[in-house]
Amino acid sequence: MDLKNIIEKKDEYAQYMLDEITHICKDMEKRAPGSKGEQQACEYMADVLKKDCGCQRVDVESFKENPGSFYGWIYFTITMVLAAIVFFFIFPPLSVILIAAGLVIVFLEFGLYKKFIDKFFPEKTGHNVTAIKKPTGEVKRRIFFNGHPDAAWEWPVNYALGGVGFEGHAIICGIGAVYYIVISVIYMIQNGVSGIALNSAVTLSSPIVKAALVGLVFVPFLVGLYWMWNKNRVVDGANDNLSGCYMGIAVMKALEDAGITLENTEVGVILSGSEEAGLRGAKAWCEAHKGEFDDVPTFIFSYDTIHDPKYLMTNYRDLNGAVKADKDVSDLFMEAAQELKIPCKKGWVPPLGGATDSAAFAQAGFRATGITGLNHKLEDYYHTRRDTYDNMNKQGLADCFAISVKVLEMFDGGAKQ
Repeated sequence: MDLKNIIEKKDEYAQYMLDEITHICKDMEKRAPGSKGEQQACEYMADVLKKDCGCQRVDVESFKENPGSFYGWIYFTITMVLAAIVFFFIFPPLSVILIAAGLVIVFLEFGLYKKFIDKFFPEKTGHNVTAIKKPTGEVKRRIFFNGHPDAAWEWPVNYALGGVGFEGHAIICGIGAVYYIVISVIYMIQNGVSGIALNSAVTLSSPIVKAALVGLVFVPFLVGLYWMWNKNRVVDGANDNLSGCYMGIAVMKALEDAGITLENTEVGVILSGSEEAGLRGAKAWCEAHKGEFDDVPTFIFSYDTIHDPKYLMTNYRDLNGAVKADKDVSDLFMEAAQELKIPCKKGWVPPLGGATDSAAFAQAGFRATGITGLNHKLEDYYHTRRDTYDNMNKQGLADCFAISVKVLEMFDGGAKQ
């Protein structure tokens, strides 16, 4: 079906998104993962999808999670590394074991988003929304637009120093941990597994012990990482990620406003909560709906932080580069952008870049890709109090909306199935 008339109204629907996002940010509680505010936002947007967007099916679904675990690795890993520095001067093998164990925890929990230490943190209830508008005829294909309704806890270093400072701090800490593993191993190769006697002048004068003392320069950075996140301040999350939620909602509303119901394409919205706690909502959604949408080709477009139009990007790899997105789904968004002559880059979510919910869908076997509109070299509004409704980009929203409608038009016509 030709959706040109809707595409031409991209500025109107960008303003609609801005107005709705402003309402949620100003009039509802903060939306930390598993919070009352997250639930409020889900229930409100579910109501919008039902009343204003013509969705016959709208489900608000709950799931159990332990959101504190996603950054909780800090307390395990950093404590282990600091203890390892002390044990280098007592029993070096234990230093190696402690650092290795700490690095495994951060790699699994924060690097791969695994539920590795979740049981050590309080359980909360998160919420997802599944909304579907049925076609007039037989369902032959299905498309979902996805965003996450929760907002992040603030990253103080990114707020104060920007992405270079934030990532630099993390990298320095990583170097410090590896540094002490290396010198511990060197010491054991040279001297066996015995400890180091601090009262021995000969031992203290050895180059490897001097190197360990020099390495104490890493300690302030490691201690500082305990405050990598401020669990007492939740940002507004206007860009990250109400922009992603309302991208799909705006497409659905535009169809309803125009009186359009597709003949054989089922269109839906997934709002997956607690993305900021390690894709917990998307993982729960995949478990709850396993096999449900296998009947016809189903594409999922996950939007995250749609802000600056010059950084609009289709991410062909996700989750710190570890997960491959579906090529056909990714290519369809790129081709739609090319048809409209709207710039869109082909890229990936790099190491230290985190993830979009697309990664969870892909890992569960769904055909998905992630669409972002931010510089992966972190901006100072990312996960900070600057992510407000008055710091959004209307053109960025309008461009992404137009491409998304074009994607729907092309998909409905049988493209990339």
